[in-house]
Amino acid sequence: MAPRDRFAGETTTIHLESAAFLLHMIADLAKLSGHCEPRVLSPFDGFWLATSAKVNRRPKHAGVHRHHWHVPADVAGAPSRIMERNNLLSSFQDFGLADPISRALAEENYLTPTPIQAQTIPIALTGRDIVGIAQTGTGKTASFALPILHRLLQNRIKPQPKSCRVLVLSPTRELSGQILDNFNAYGRHLRLTSALAIGGVPMGRQVRSVMHGVDVMVATPGRLLDLVQSNGLKLGQVEFLVLDEADRMLDMGFIHDIRKVIAKLPVKRQTLLFSATMPKDIAELANQMLRDPARVAVTPVASTVDRIAQRIIQVDHASKPAHLAQLLKQEPVNRALIFTRTKHGADKVVKSLAKSGIRSNAIHGNKSQNHRERVLAAFRTGEIRTLVATDIAARGIDVDGISHVVNFDLPNVPETYVHRIGRTARAGTEGAAISLVAGAEEMAYLRDIEKLIRVVIPREDRRTSGQREAAPAPQQHRGGNNAPHGHAARAGDVSSGKGSRRRRGKGTPQTNRRPESSRQETPRSAQGSKPGGMQGVAFLHRKSRPERLKSNQPPQRQGEI
Repeated sequence: MAPRDRFAGETTTIHLESAAFLLHMIADLAKLSGHCEPRVLSPFDGFWLATSAKVNRRPKHAGVHRHHWHVPADVAGAPSRIMERNNLLSSFQDFGLADPISRALAEENYLTPTPIQAQTIPIALTGRDIVGIAQTGTGKTASFALPILHRLLQNRIKPQPKSCRVLVLSPTRELSGQILDNFNAYGRHLRLTSALAIGGVPMGRQVRSVMHGVDVMVATPGRLLDLVQSNGLKLGQVEFLVLDEADRMLDMGFIHDIRKVIAKLPVKRQTLLFSATMPKDIAELANQMLRDPARVAVTPVASTVDRIAQRIIQVDHASKPAHLAQLLKQEPVNRALIFTRTKHGADKVVKSLAKSGIRSNAIHGNKSQNHRERVLAAFRTGEIRTLVATDIAARGIDVDGISHVVNFDLPNVPETYVHRIGRTARAGTEGAAISLVAGAEEMAYLRDIEKLIRVVIPREDRRTSGQREAAPAPQQHRGGNNAPHGHAARAGDVSSGKGSRRRRGKGTPQTNRRPESSRQETPRSAQGSKPGGMQGVAFLHRKSRPERLKSNQPPQRQGEI
């Protein structure tokens, strides 16, 4: 018995030493490889959070500038630190993409995939549906364009007339054009046929472009339905469907148009849905149109870039234009992007800056497509250094060298603030985000923003002493991401000496409206009601406050509602 016990003890000792040796070697290999970062965190709210990119292992990521994205450890409900086996793909060569696509990526100097690309591309190559949560600027266009192009090349067939194999829906014209440019860049060696269907331009040219069939169609929902209803396009041959910026399309009222489009698509297809947030309606839509989707989420929207110097300036409503002009003259501005909440407000800011000798231009849904393209081209080249835009029109603007982002109107949706200021501090540069805050209403918006980003933004009070004392406390605090109740757009408050435009009863009930009063493309349900729709709203608005309108005051014009 003694020898057997001694042998058993020696065997146990050998096993323990082997285990210790293996652990030691694994640790050394991890140090040598440099991959000490987990591939994914644990599932959070049904999504796999992709790894952060705190260490830049290559000179350039694909389709995105070098942001230092991070996942906060104190996200509600998420474990603070859970490690898994590391298998992060560090090169596009690891994906096994077709040689023509790899050559195009090398020509674009794309070396390292971003987190959303590293997680999405391998899954999309298998043909599985995907729901991706990623904000603008994370390189998600390449994450769905590259696997789709690879699968098109594997099954190269000629599209049928008036049809497309790939359908990409996006909310705005600028974003649609940017997506199509990326498809053409990645597929430059594939002899790819593509078409763009957006509003603001004649439809005849778009009908002719799909006459013989195309591989890729990028469109806004409204114009796509115009083509379908005019028999210029058939959706029965769609193999790949991509919904980009799904939450923004929901905000713009495109949800019903999207449902109509999906009803015309074949059941057998691959669907990829990307959104910055996941509201209830988008989650329900995803459950209806996707089959057993893989869920990937990167960079929660609450994160902001550390290189952006944020600050708040509290001002009076009437002095906002003067303070804006003063900022643009005093700050070392390379390019400035100014955000307003409404289209009418954007035009008024341009006029007020012109009076101060500052040249600027505006883009929004009421501008023609040719005008918007000319203005963006001038902004990119530096011919125009100040651009005024609404949130809807700013989607898809990818311009380097924006040194300042100014919130002339503070957004009433906290996540929108993060999207806005993310336009600056790109490609490793510094940036500044300045917000002009006036009144208790915007102070409530500011508290929601600070709650979301978990940062108290430095403030500077430039209000007059009378306004400081008379500033009323907000009646109620808005919670979370809910839209404001009973608040009208503040951009109309910016006045150039005409006080009648700023008269509005404090207790006047008003209808709930989205941040931009009219979207870039009208939903199908709203078309045909243009002659009487706004007049009806104006009539109801006047009836709601008869005591405020006196006989010696002109009635409020429709465009100011």
